[in-house]
Amino acid sequence: MIIAKKITETREKIASAKQLGKAVVLIPTMGFLHEGHQSMVKIARNQDPNHKKIYIVMSIFVNPLQFGPNEDYEKYPRDLARDSGLAEQAGVDLLFAPSVAEMYPDGKSLTAVQVSQITEVLCGASRQGHFQGVATVVTKLFNIIQPDEAYFGLKDYQQVAVIKQMTKDLNSPVKIVAFPTVRESDGLAKSSRNAYLSSEDRRQAPVLFRSLQEAEARIIEGETCTEVVREEIRQRISSESNGKIDYVEIRKADNLAAVDSIDCPVVIALAVRFGTTRLIDNIVVEV
Repeated sequence: MIIAKKITETREKIASAKQLGKAVVLIPTMGFLHEGHQSMVKIARNQDPNHKKIYIVMSIFVNPLQFGPNEDYEKYPRDLARDSGLAEQAGVDLLFAPSVAEMYPDGKSLTAVQVSQITEVLCGASRQGHFQGVATVVTKLFNIIQPDEAYFGLKDYQQVAVIKQMTKDLNSPVKIVAFPTVRESDGLAKSSRNAYLSSEDRRQAPVLFRSLQEAEARIIEGETCTEVVREEIRQRISSESNGKIDYVEIRKADNLAAVDSIDCPVVIALAVRFGTTRLIDNIVVEV
């Protein structure tokens, strides 16, 4: 596996792979890899175990543009030595790990990519500018890597929706492939931020997925009122944990539009703080 920190070197290696007829798969991450990241690499690698057809590029970059002034940019876990070992073990061909100065040589970007409407709800409502930062850096990565496909995990359902909308609106030739959330044995969604949790918060956090599963069951049984389902989720989380709820929302699965009555596929999404750690999760319910 090649570790490249410079854009020029990255482009040269990818150009060589393309000359050999390989398809390029990009897996963008912020590092501190877990099984969710590794599973996406392994799925791609299993399609081409001999490295003859698919060139897997993983990026590791903690993007300052997508963090607010009071968020965890400075303390976000970083361990390139650990991550490079895990990436190579999973089957990555090239690990692109640029510095902030490499990505933003002028110290900031005067150009930004803004996706409207679907970025103004859920996490976008409480993290102003977050999705503009995400869309901007993903666009830069697409321009640098020029992948045929890009893989994203559905733990951040809204992020996947934003990237899909962006590629559609900008006629980007990249195919966006979304993968199911990978979970711990007790249901907690795998996340780099789980490392922040205290032992007590870690014990309580699985209530998030339990509450989502119960909500799914209630809808399948016939409950159609979003407010009833939302309130049951809130009560469950509040009664079984010290988590502070940021939001619990039920929206159309295809475009994140608000729904009052559940009569179509929906995503139930939530964000809850345990101490200073903000966790997100979701479940899609087919109606």
